[in-house]
Amino acid sequence: MSLLAGRTVVVSGVGAGLGHQVAAAVVRDGGNAVLGARTAENLAKSAAVIDPDGGRTAFRETDITDERQCEALAGLARERFGRIDAVVHVAAWDSYFGGLEDADLTTWASVLDVNLLGTLRMTRACLPALKERGGSVVFIGTQSAVAAPSQVRQAAYAASKGALTSAMYSLARELGPYRIRVNTVLPGWMWGPPVQAYVRFAAGSEGVPEERVLARLTERMALPELATDADVADAAVFLASDRARAITGQSLLVNAGELMR
Repeated sequence: MSLLAGRTVVVSGVGAGLGHQVAAAVVRDGGNAVLGARTAENLAKSAAVIDPDGGRTAFRETDITDERQCEALAGLARERFGRIDAVVHVAAWDSYFGGLEDADLTTWASVLDVNLLGTLRMTRACLPALKERGGSVVFIGTQSAVAAPSQVRQAAYAASKGALTSAMYSLARELGPYRIRVNTVLPGWMWGPPVQAYVRFAAGSEGVPEERVLARLTERMALPELATDADVADAAVFLASDRARAITGQSLLVNAGELMR
């Protein structure tokens, strides 16, 4: 029996990278994927690739800073497939860099609105359906929330994801009586479009081959290669499935062993 046979999973933040891989893994493992993101073109492209016949996917433009749009995405899942069994939160603002000293705190507030409050808005929109049968909420966090990276500064992103992980503990207690599990996947350096772009940029800035930049990242790993966005997607789908039925309030590092806790 497929891991997610007959199940419906809402996936926020579906673009070219991790969100697409999560949605693809849901369909691969027998589930229905309901895709949300701010860009309709990305949603249509992703759905066409993972589900050419259109029988196992649905999608809607969704900005998770807008509560009504979150409710509309959850409503689409129920309208099309009659249920929601899990929601995987990939949508995030991860492109604001820097530390505190040079920070624009207004931008920090916007990052928090997307990464923390937006994720909670989308979760709340899915709760009425999740409470009918129980299910799973999976946050995508970051290793940077528990250990500051040495290559880049993303203090606002790390703080917002750290707050989300803290919220996970309260939600796991609050929603547990409804058999709703709440867990977080913490990726480290994840080989996919953002890290590929970083490697290209760093190599160009330093005048070195891309292989040297990649080797600098990989040498810190216990395993001899970076985790990929598909690896992170597989971890998220596991936590969304009944295989993880007794797991809640937990954070899972998917980082090739760079950091061990």
